[in-house]
Amino acid sequence: MNDLRPLARLPILVLGILSLLGGVLSGLARLGWEVPTIAANAAGLHGALMISAFFGTVISLERAVALGRAWAYLAPAAAGAGGVALLGGAPLAVSQGLALVASAVMLAANVQVVRRLLAPFTVVLASGALCWAVGNLVWLVSGATSVATPWWFAFLILTIGGERLELSRFIPTPRAAQRVFFAIVGALLAGAALSLFDERHGLALFSVALLSLAAWLLAFDIASRNVHRDGLPRFIALCLLTGYVWLGVAGILGIGGGFELGHLWRDSTLHAVGLGFVFSMVLGHAPIIFPAVARVKIPYHISFYLPLLALHATLLLRVLGGIGGDFSLRRIGGLANAYALLAFFAVLVIGVLRGKAAARLDSRQCSTSPKANL
Repeated sequence: MNDLRPLARLPILVLGILSLLGGVLSGLARLGWEVPTIAANAAGLHGALMISAFFGTVISLERAVALGRAWAYLAPAAAGAGGVALLGGAPLAVSQGLALVASAVMLAANVQVVRRLLAPFTVVLASGALCWAVGNLVWLVSGATSVATPWWFAFLILTIGGERLELSRFIPTPRAAQRVFFAIVGALLAGAALSLFDERHGLALFSVALLSLAAWLLAFDIASRNVHRDGLPRFIALCLLTGYVWLGVAGILGIGGGFELGHLWRDSTLHAVGLGFVFSMVLGHAPIIFPAVARVKIPYHISFYLPLLALHATLLLRVLGGIGGDFSLRRIGGLANAYALLAFFAVLVIGVLRGKAAARLDSRQCSTSPKANL
């Protein structure tokens, strides 16, 4: 058996969605909102649920689909199971062990891809998978998600950066710019590593790398060209460009100490990356990746912009509240963030239903056409 059929992938995707739901609710618990007990008990594991469990599941699932090998699906299955174990109150070591297994399998899958195609973008993607594994190992050894956070963020950032680097092959990118990109990746990895021994200077270097990467993407990514097109390409480009702006904001806040544990700006800095940058990428790529994984059509619709605008508007409230020390504003912004994500999934579901309705209509038209009756 070389691959899983789309229907067999859905249970794995459900595990990831459960981790997302638990992660969002546990984040609301941290802001003082009343949530179900199961999520409130996991409030201290919000980062692990969102990054290692949810994003670990969906990213490794997408990679397994691309690789087309059944063994690669162990990664998203283990990541999703680890998230459910966190919510279910299992011993922490169980979830940590599952996360480590998931990242090790995904790293092996990326090594397989590099062996098939040795290219700058495949190396960057493999580096991102390695960061996830290191972050999970650090979490297992230290027991603290805060120590693993730079590595987990590096996993997400390098995964996105590697995919954008792949697409940059379709536009002329100066050789010097490519060298700068890899220098930025090196600085990002060095900052994450240094943060294990020297938090302040390591996170400062990490933040400089984020700001530099945001500037590089704004200057050289193909999104700057696609934004002048119409329909889905323009929507995706706007998602990407606004995400790069938030990545730059996180870099600026981080240089001021925003990533440091206990800093007034920490919530704003973390969510500028996690919501502003990463979820902007999710909104932009979901109409492409979700159909590829689940084999369903999601036709583009102008309503796609609603969750995007809601995400950025509510995140701005949260970030401003965090910077200004206004907890009530930050609290309201956090709740509004959750509703923005809910709106995104509602738009996705409506899009799937719209795609199925269009497919049925096309089928009827084909069956009643004169040619079909010949």
